[in-house]
Amino acid sequence: MNLEILTPEKKIYSGEVYGVQMPGISGSFEVLEKHAPLVSALKAGRVKVLKDKTHTSSFDIQGGFVEVLNNKVTVLVEGAVAVD
Repeated sequence: MNLEILTPEKKIYSGEVYGVQMPGISGSFEVLEKHAPLVSALKAGRVKVLKDKTHTSSFDIQGGFVEVLNNKVTVLVEGAVAVD
C-alpha cells in the first residue's frame, strides 16, 4: 500500500509500505494492506512506518488526520520530525 505523510510545508514521506502504526485520539491503531476506508483524528505522538516485516522508520508528529482509501494512506499533520 502507498503511504504519504504531509505537513503544510513539505512531504515528509512517500512510498510503498507493509503497514503503519499511528496515535489515534482514542488510542494507537495500525493500518495494513486492504484496510477498510477510514478517516481519523491523530494526536501528537509517534508514527511507525513498517516498510516490510523487518525494516521500520518512525516520525514524531503533532496532531492531524489520516485518511485510508483504496490502499492509500494519507497522513496530514501540523508537523513531523524523523526519529533515528
